[in-house]
Amino acid sequence: MKKKISVIFILPDLETGGAERIVTTIANHLSRDRFEPKILLLRKQGGYLSFLKDDVEIIDINTERIRHSLKPILSQIYRRKPDIVFSGFGEVNAYLSMFIRLFPKTKFVARETNVVSQHVTRKEIRFFYNFYNSYEKIIAQSDDMMKDLIDNLGIKKKKIVKINNPVDFDFIEEKLKTSEKPESFKYNYKHVVAIGNLSARKGFDNLLKVFSRLKNEKIILHILGDGHDKEVLHQMKKILGLEHVIFHGRQENPYQFLKYADLFVLSSRYEGFPNVLLEAGACGTYSLANNCPGGINEIIQDMVNGEIGNIENHDEFAHKIISLLQHAYDRDSIKNSIKSRFSKNIILDKYENVLLDIIKY
Repeated sequence: MKKKISVIFILPDLETGGAERIVTTIANHLSRDRFEPKILLLRKQGGYLSFLKDDVEIIDINTERIRHSLKPILSQIYRRKPDIVFSGFGEVNAYLSMFIRLFPKTKFVARETNVVSQHVTRKEIRFFYNFYNSYEKIIAQSDDMMKDLIDNLGIKKKKIVKINNPVDFDFIEEKLKTSEKPESFKYNYKHVVAIGNLSARKGFDNLLKVFSRLKNEKIILHILGDGHDKEVLHQMKKILGLEHVIFHGRQENPYQFLKYADLFVLSSRYEGFPNVLLEAGACGTYSLANNCPGGINEIIQDMVNGEIGNIENHDEFAHKIISLLQHAYDRDSIKNSIKSRFSKNIILDKYENVLLDIIKY
């Protein structure tokens, strides 16, 4: 019997974000006949801890800041000597790349989470991308990410594998079983939902400007998420007089909002491959997405599961929202559009094949 392949996945924590959800799903999915997965966390905390299978060992290095985590990460790799190290977070990927050659018997894989040239602006971090070709493979989630790595960061094309994000329909459907319409969904109003970290990247400032054109319409905007721009956005809401915009903060079960929404809006300036757009479709909700880099065109099938617009044109985007809210949509067709291309089993098998291939199992 062949020795099992030991894999250490690296993340800052298991808070309820996209990268955390994907890595948790990959670790849970890997065949236990072939793999022995472990997850190294800078901090053992987060909502996805409870979803991790019991046989996935958690290595907690108890470090608050990413820049202080490098020494304990390298120490764990040296001590445990895994066959594969899978880094699933951009900043950690960057720091780690410089030290890969210290471990010639270990294969290193990086999963990028964003369009790097848009997301990484600090020169001291961009420097580390000079060592990125040391990775055995780099997972890009979309064509936009793949092109950016090649054109703007000098990554060799042969190093990159494109794997879209998976959608865990079983997980979502389990959450939807007990989901009731949120109390804030008033009768006789249309309800638009937007979800994401309250940061400039997510473009909620533009979305508030769009809704300043919709103040006289019976439309409520529900924004789910938290982040460092929270106070700025709340102040902006007040200045613009947006009574029909509700900030709900981070929600453990965002799917109840998506299930009952009349429309989901993605306002981001750039993305990696937005899980929330996939999850809106998995809930059967039609989407309107800003035409930004990060695989939007790979997810949206025009007039099937959504449409694409330019949120920088606030008036045009506002009119688009009004127009879309006048129609009813086939929720089953929307779900099938996502399921047929991004279901968990289709995508996770691709991850497993990449890991097997680099070990030549």
